Amino acid sequence: MPTDQYGARSAVETRAKGAKKKGQREVDLRSDTVTKPTPEMREAMAYAEVGDDVFGEDPTTNKLQDMSAKMFGKEAGLFVTSGTQGNIAAALAHCQRGDEMIVGHKSHMANAEVGSVSAFGGVQIRMVQNDEQGRVNPDEVEHAIRPDNIHYPITRLIAIENTHNGCGGYPITPEDTEAVAGVAKRHGLKFHIDGARIFNAAVALETPVKELAKDADTVSFCLSKGLACPIGSVVVGSHEDIEKVRRQRKALGGAMRQVGIIAAAGVVALESMVDRLAEDHANARKLAVGLSKIKGIEIYPDKLPTNLVFCWPKVKSPGEIQRRIEARGVRFLSLSYGWRLVTHYGITSDDIDYALDVIEDTFKEYRV
Repeated sequence: MPTDQYGARSAVETRAKGAKKKGQREVDLRSDTVTKPTPEMREAMAYAEVGDDVFGEDPTTNKLQDMSAKMFGKEAGLFVTSGTQGNIAAALAHCQRGDEMIVGHKSHMANAEVGSVSAFGGVQIRMVQNDEQGRVNPDEVEHAIRPDNIHYPITRLIAIENTHNGCGGYPITPEDTEAVAGVAKRHGLKFHIDGARIFNAAVALETPVKELAKDADTVSFCLSKGLACPIGSVVVGSHEDIEKVRRQRKALGGAMRQVGIIAAAGVVALESMVDRLAEDHANARKLAVGLSKIKGIEIYPDKLPTNLVFCWPKVKSPGEIQRRIEARGVRFLSLSYGWRLVTHYGITSDDIDYALDVIEDTFKEYRV
């Protein structure tokens, strides 16, 4: 069965072989998408004031959108069902059929969104190299912009990712963002940030999220990752751009009705779940340091900026070791370039201790 950088193989194997024993402790480090809503979120969802959001009449959704826009220093926001939908809708709002967008070669938009901008919008993707921290070279981006020639698609959009999932969860600084945005501005192009984990970047850099987003025309961010909401993302931007995104959301089937029941969790998240991301980062550092002491694992704990931990099992049968670890309740993803373990709400320092004990014992039992 093929493996890709987003863990398709591990998910299938887990369903087939990873059923935990009854009463066994589970530490799920596969992703920060496995979070459960907080008690405050559940209460807010139960009692949310709702209306028809397609008519713009859901007060809770409107509140979430207004809060999001204010936090990011933008004019408007729009609730969408997922980060992928937010990225698709934003890209299609900025591009016409036959146009081209420029992204990093390890970006989520290029690798993990089912070719959607091409399939649904006829938009071609052109890739430039991401460095090991997820950055793109502004000069390479500028070189990738198509000249005015009838043989070429028209470049309309440049997009970056912050934090960068495919490059270890590194946060992109305001200075690096500004450099790429400057290229877009000089050439009259739109600039989008896939900010699925941009709040992790803000916490890691100790920088307001507004500062990270100031140069972008649109930004999408996930509520359903580190912020621990059950569903949803938000796209922010100018009134004009968000109205275009709203139309694309409708075309993609993402316009919902009494969505305030879901949006209520997002309101709680923005009010109370951002600062606690520092706990996830601390747990990730603890995990990385612990893994660095286990024989048979290669890891660079000093290169750990946020909540994504990447390591490399240096053994003959890493799949067998992973199955043994997961049989004891510790779950993570096996990707094409190693193992990924993600800390998040619901994972405690004690959970990290348990996970490290299980992993270390398994490696010893395997006689590494």
